[in-house]
Amino acid sequence: MRLLTAFAGMALALLMLAQFPARAEIITDPAPLPVPRLAETETLGRTHPSIKLPPVAERLPLEPLVVDLEAKGREPGHHGGDLRTLIGRTKDVRLITVWGYARLIGYDTDLTLHADILKSVEVEEGRTFTLRLRRGHKWSDGAPFTSEDFRYWWQDIANNEHLSPSGPPKFMLVEGRKPAFEVIDEVTVRYSWHAPNPLFLPSLAKALPPFIYRPAHFLKRFHEKYGDADDIAEMVARKKVRFWASLHNDRDEMYRASDAELPTLQPWMVAPHNSKQRQVLIRNPYFHRVDTQGQQLPYIDRVVMTVANARLIAAKTQAGESDLQARNLAFSDITVLKRGEEESGYTTRLWPIAKGAHIALLPNLTVRDPIWRTLMRRPRFRHALSLGIDRRMINRVLYFGLAAESNDTVLPQSPLYEPYYREAWTQFDTVLANTLLDELGLTKRRGDGIRLLPDGRPLEIIVETAGESQEQLDVLELVAETWREIGIALFPKPSQREVMRDRALSGALVMSVWYGLENGIPTADMPPDDLAPVTGEALVWPAWGDYVESGGQSGEAVDYPPAKRLLTLYNAWLGSDTHDKRRMIWEEMLRIHADETFRIGLIAAVRQPVVVSDKLRNVPEEGIYGWDPGAHFGIHRMDEFWFDEGTGTASLKDGARGPETTVSALQRTPAADMGERR
Repeated sequence: MRLLTAFAGMALALLMLAQFPARAEIITDPAPLPVPRLAETETLGRTHPSIKLPPVAERLPLEPLVVDLEAKGREPGHHGGDLRTLIGRTKDVRLITVWGYARLIGYDTDLTLHADILKSVEVEEGRTFTLRLRRGHKWSDGAPFTSEDFRYWWQDIANNEHLSPSGPPKFMLVEGRKPAFEVIDEVTVRYSWHAPNPLFLPSLAKALPPFIYRPAHFLKRFHEKYGDADDIAEMVARKKVRFWASLHNDRDEMYRASDAELPTLQPWMVAPHNSKQRQVLIRNPYFHRVDTQGQQLPYIDRVVMTVANARLIAAKTQAGESDLQARNLAFSDITVLKRGEEESGYTTRLWPIAKGAHIALLPNLTVRDPIWRTLMRRPRFRHALSLGIDRRMINRVLYFGLAAESNDTVLPQSPLYEPYYREAWTQFDTVLANTLLDELGLTKRRGDGIRLLPDGRPLEIIVETAGESQEQLDVLELVAETWREIGIALFPKPSQREVMRDRALSGALVMSVWYGLENGIPTADMPPDDLAPVTGEALVWPAWGDYVESGGQSGEAVDYPPAKRLLTLYNAWLGSDTHDKRRMIWEEMLRIHADETFRIGLIAAVRQPVVVSDKLRNVPEEGIYGWDPGAHFGIHRMDEFWFDEGTGTASLKDGARGPETTVSALQRTPAADMGERR
């Protein structure tokens, strides 16, 4: 009855909203400012010593993105310096693409979308998107960035059967149909769908962006349609790949940051001659942002990523070997990090992690065992499990009381937040939990007090883990203590991530422990992917998600009314054309989750230690640390960070370190780098 009432209310509200057509929306810079008098980057010789570059006025777009730092409460900075950070694997150099966060459009810290690489986006009826570029914008190699780069991706990559066998990505399709694509002029393109596409803009702002543009001038030489056939054949043979498409895909890697020749629009670009142990990124001299004093961003000359054993990164950070570090640090490292602050010259800031829950128990509603399947689909059983957990004890014992005792839901930083979503069924109440279990008929117990299932088996829940976190095992130990008070035994089973996911999809897994909602700070205009069964990777309903994701080719059709309602709402969101409609959909989905307790969140807003050099400026004292949205440091605009030049060698002028600062010096041996502090 509750679902029917909600459906009727929702239908009436959407009908009323439909009477008012959506107006055109224009997304521009956060606060368009006049272009200041431009100043040359005095340290440019450090990063580009052997290249004669044009003056800054010719390197920037005619209308660059002017950043008002003072309006953000930040200080205008100075050029120079190397930012050191530690990574656990060589391939983690790709994080520079995340942290740099140059996107066609991007989120600010208020989770509002603004134009960035683009000058503006005009949206009509939620289905027609006109993208306007900044005239005069250039790639990192100085080549023009134009509408041809969008055309090349759409026509010659996304719709080429050899380069994209599955066709264009999902966010480019509405009801399986492609948009009409138009090149209006050199700096304007338009995408028009037959119906609203609310996935389009949020996808462009992701931490891992889809790159709906490519450096056509660079990649065409590897494409059978444009390149010289003999040259392509020679390169294919030299690379030992199958044919031209493999060659093209190898060079077309906008995210990985491993090809020094591939042009980019990010604030830092790959330096030549990097080693596996030391990855250096140098400033992009054609980057499109400037401050109000006319200084081209980024302020920092180079980002130096040193590969270290992930288990040693906390100790190395404590020893002062990193200027900015969050990667491979955990809450349990805070005590160690605090000890090194004075001696190594840094502070440890504690940013809340942006997941819906730091740790959540995920009952598998599509488990194969019929007894467990029946129980997992009973709301009273899930409520009893949640009521039988002492979240306050977990918080105090493991997190010093600094976390939030919470469901797996949106955080207070989200405009969608309601206290009910966080608090429903989270109180520690073993009396009520026992009552609910009794009402389900689970009244028989064995001698040690553990209840019996209807078929006589003991009510023992095996909670599978990915085997990657001692913290999760510590939490499960505390949950097991209080579950025994309600007659349930818990046994953790460490496994491997892929094995756990395969067992979930096959129906063998009963329950798992994992992180909560990936996006704990959504706005209504972000897709509610985590709230509906739309992917087989969702451990709470993998068979349903697989069915939806495969178009019915595998998995199981959704046959549980609350989950069916969530799927209906998700599809309604995909067809929505206004913010108000999307907000109403989000609110109903969040309320269903709070009512049903599909995901048993334990603790949220656990703090991420972020170590910041005392010399580094404009890093927020308080910030949110998340992947999407957030891009880790990206949403805080890492290109605006700078070193205070009054504190030693952190902010170096051109030539201050002689040949050591040049690109050619990046070929040093790892042994020479080990003793270098900066």
